[in-house]
Order: sequence, then structure tokens, then C-alpha cells
Amino acid sequence: MKQFLPLLFLLLLLACTEDAPVPAADETTQAQFNDLLESYQEARLQLNPLEATYLGDDRYNDRLPNTLSQQYRSEARGFYQDYLARLRTINRKNLDPTAQVSYDVLEWELNMALQGADFATELLPLDQFSGPHLTIGQLASGQSAQPFTSVEDYDNWLARVEDFAVMMDTARINLERGAARGYLLPRALALKLLPQLETLSAEPLEDHLFYSPAKMIPDSFSTEARERLQGAFRGMVGQRIIPLFADLTQYVREEYLPLTRETSGIDEIPNGKAYYNYLIKLYTTTDMSADEIHEIGLREVARLRQEMEKVKQQVGFEGDLQAFFDHVRTKPELMPFDDPQQVIDNFNAIYDRMKPQLSRLFNKVPKTEFEVRRTEAFREASASAEYNPGSKDGSRPGIFYVPIPDVEQYNVFSDEDLFLHEAIPGHHYQVSLTLENEDLPDFRRNLWYSAYGEGWALYSESLGKELGLYEDPYQYFGMLSAEMHRAIRLVVDTGIHSKGWSRERAIQYSLENEAESEASIVAEIERYMAIPGQALSYKVGQLKILELRARAEEALGNDFEIKAFHDLMLEGGCLPLNVLERKVDEWIAAA
Repeated sequence: MKQFLPLLFLLLLLACTEDAPVPAADETTQAQFNDLLESYQEARLQLNPLEATYLGDDRYNDRLPNTLSQQYRSEARGFYQDYLARLRTINRKNLDPTAQVSYDVLEWELNMALQGADFATELLPLDQFSGPHLTIGQLASGQSAQPFTSVEDYDNWLARVEDFAVMMDTARINLERGAARGYLLPRALALKLLPQLETLSAEPLEDHLFYSPAKMIPDSFSTEARERLQGAFRGMVGQRIIPLFADLTQYVREEYLPLTRETSGIDEIPNGKAYYNYLIKLYTTTDMSADEIHEIGLREVARLRQEMEKVKQQVGFEGDLQAFFDHVRTKPELMPFDDPQQVIDNFNAIYDRMKPQLSRLFNKVPKTEFEVRRTEAFREASASAEYNPGSKDGSRPGIFYVPIPDVEQYNVFSDEDLFLHEAIPGHHYQVSLTLENEDLPDFRRNLWYSAYGEGWALYSESLGKELGLYEDPYQYFGMLSAEMHRAIRLVVDTGIHSKGWSRERAIQYSLENEAESEASIVAEIERYMAIPGQALSYKVGQLKILELRARAEEALGNDFEIKAFHDLMLEGGCLPLNVLERKVDEWIAAA
């Protein structure tokens, strides 16, 4: 009976609402709410100027508030409390349907921010996967969101780097405070953090990452400006950045590392169990428990193993699935490259193959340009493939970053599904169409809910055959492997952070159930240790989108249009999953 409930619900909804007109929005309330949204967005950008930079808004490019300080945390809490109180003065029933969705999203956003403010996250300020040293390091390359085209741009960056140095001083203090109170990184993560800090403390300064913009000063600058800026960069790197990171490296190596913990889960820090429950809600936008998610993961792993067995038989491999994983990991034909550019070229070739089929599945395509680039060297060893959004005005393209630490060991078996996920129609379509949608209030064009965002990207992987890909059984196996990878995440993330699993147990479970290399699996497990809960969002979100598509196909029958469904998925930007589900049910009812 359970599978018929959504359709029954829709029939009842239609029966109840057939003669009941939707009340018109009250103009005064609507205007009041629109003003609140504009005020909130502007104030949020001032509170988080890096967000403005990534959006292509250069008004705050000289600022970097110290988000690790108690003063900032107190200011942020007050900001969220104030806007939640102001939101609750608005009568939601008097808003139009689009505004009601915006109301729900803003309420969710503010409540979750206030819940998160109760946890002392500033006491774990750095790890190998996240932290200001990585975020600002990307900008320092001169190849990311921070512009370097005018003298003002360079001066803005020099001012921002001084704020960054203050923040890193606070990070050092917070590491010490955290260590004294039991907020400690697992030893494995601290060991991966050290090489990053060492790189940023290395000389000569002319080769330093933070000196990069000084080597690309435009020829249009005057000689006086060029000399002044080069001198300022030498001073900034040689007298501030290198000494700062040298001191931090020494502290982490000699004082912090001996204190780090051997346990792997976030539940081992003070209040860690409650924090993990909060992170599950934050990243999945559901009220699911760790136990529920763990069981779903086990079922999905079992299902996908059966699908993998079929591919193994198709290619004629004799041996068990574990042996087939090793075969795929080491097959020479799947590691054909000796130049990193060949990896980039291969992704561009995948895009060329699928382009003719995109119009069959999508009405709308982004105006924002798109590029594939190799991940920067300073973070490549610990990085995963990722997508960085383009700017709101389209002046900066969306970028699919691919780490290639050892090109001769680079395995292509999952490249097609990886492109679908990180690039097109995954994150690039999703993020760019949201940024370009002028019907949305600005704050909704910039939001990111991992369950929806990563759920859409994982769902996009399943579209490969419809887009003319996965003709090679190894590439199809790559798709199954990627989905298995996300199913495993449900098991190992909850295992590590709520069931006492060690890093080694999680690594072994992954090795037994997927074809990723051991080095890749180790990096992934350590990623889950560094950002608990985030890895749950992919599979939870994908399963919900697949459920909603199946619901729509069953309810609409021959009237179901895949392009219209995809438009619906992408038109409203990132949403909590319960809000997305309500949108789909209303769409089905209207159809």
C-alpha cells in the first residue's frame, strides 16, 4: 500500500482544492517580505565577504572577517537571531507561492545557523580538507575568484591577506585552546595537514603561492605601480606569510601532533554525538538518524554489488568481484596517459560526445561558460575532483578541477560519470542556472544544500545512457562504482562518527566493495573524518530525486515530460528536500 500513498495524496489534494481558489497575496506583506530578503542578502554578504567575491561582487574584496574569533561568532549569532525575529513578523499565508518557498528556505537557513552556533567549531579550525589556508590559498594563485586586473584589485588583495594573517594567528591560538579542552584532530588528519603548512612556509618567496599575482601584473600598469606592488608582495610573503606558516608548522609538528587522538569519529570530541546529529540534519536536510542511514547504505551496497556482477560477466572476467576490482584498478588500458593535459583533453572529448543529446533532456542550458582545469599543485595531493561556480555576471567560467598527482596512475574508468556529476549536467547546470535565474531572490541564488546539490549531481550520473555515454562496459562499471562509492559513504560515515569504526576498518570496508585505488580510498576516508556528515548528502539526495521522478512518471503516465521534470528540479535552486518534495507534488497536482 505504501507505494500508492503519494498518488492517493494527490487525488485527495485535487478533490479538496478543486473549488477553493488560492488566496491572492497581500501586496503590503509581499513588499515587506521582499524588503526583508534584500536586506538579509546585503547584510549576509557584508558578514561573509568571501561569498560576495565568489559571486563576482567586488565591493568587499579587501575584507576578510576573522570568523574564528569570539567577536565574529557573537556578531553572527546576533545577525541570525535578528533576522529570524524579523521573519516571524511576516504572515506567510499572505505571500505568493514563490515567496512562501523563500520564507520556508530562509527560516530553515536561520534556524540551522543558530543551532550550529551552539558548537565550538572554531576549536578545530584547520584540517587537510578545509580551512582558511586552503580557501585563501586558492584565491592567492591569481587563477580563482579574486580578480587581479587593476591596481585597486591588487591593493584589495594585500588588505585581505593582512586580515588572513590575523585569522591564521587566531587559528594557532584556537588549536591550543582546543587541545586543552579535548578538541583534537585525529592523528591521521594532522599528518596530512603538515605538508600543506610546510609548502606555505617554504622559500624562495618568488616561488611562493602567495607571490603568484606579483608575477602576472598587467603590462598596462605604470612602472611606479608595478614596482610598488612587487615590493608590497615581497614584504607580505617574506615578512608575514612565510614566518607565520613556519611558526604554525613547527607548532603542529612538535606540540600539537603528539596530542592528537587515535580515534577517528567526531563523537569523540566534547559534545560530539550531538554535533554529529546536527551535521546529519544540516547535510541531508532530513530528520533521519545515523542508524537509519547506516541501514540504507548496507542495502544499497548489496544491490549495487549485484549490478557489478553483471558487468563482470559481460566483460568475461573470471574470478570474484574483489578480484575484478583489482583488475579494474590495475588494467593498463585504463591508465593510458603520460601527460596531464591528456586527462583534460579526455574530459573535453566526453563533453563533445554528449552535447548532441542534451537537448533531449533539458530545455534550459546555462549561459555561463565552462572549463576543465587541473587542480593547483599545492593542494592536489589531498584534493578530490570538484566544481567551482562561475560568477553571477558570467565573466568567470564554471571550473571543473581535476587532481592529477600521478598521471601514469590516473585511471579513466569513471571519467564519464565524473564529468556528469561535477560538470554537465551536474553542478555546472545546477549552479549556473540558479545564479542566472533572475526570478529568484538573490539569497536563494547563492544557497547550497548538500542533499539537493549533491543529490542532483549523483542523479545526473544515472543519465549517462540517455546522453550517449556508458557504451563501454568499463565506463558503465565506473558509474556503478561511483554510486557504490556514495552508498559506501552512508555506511562508513555513520560507522566512523556514531559506531566507533576506526579509520582502518572504514578503509577495509571500502576496499572490499569498490574499485577505487587504495590511495584514493584513504584520502576519501580521511575526508569523511574531516567533514562529518557531508558524505551522507549525495545518496540521500539522489534517492529522493529518483523517488520523485518515479512518483511523477506513475502519476502522469504518457503526460510525463522529462525535460519539464528537469526544469522543475533546476528552476528553484537549492532547496531542503522536504521543500523540493512539496514542489513536485504541487506540480503533479497542477498537471
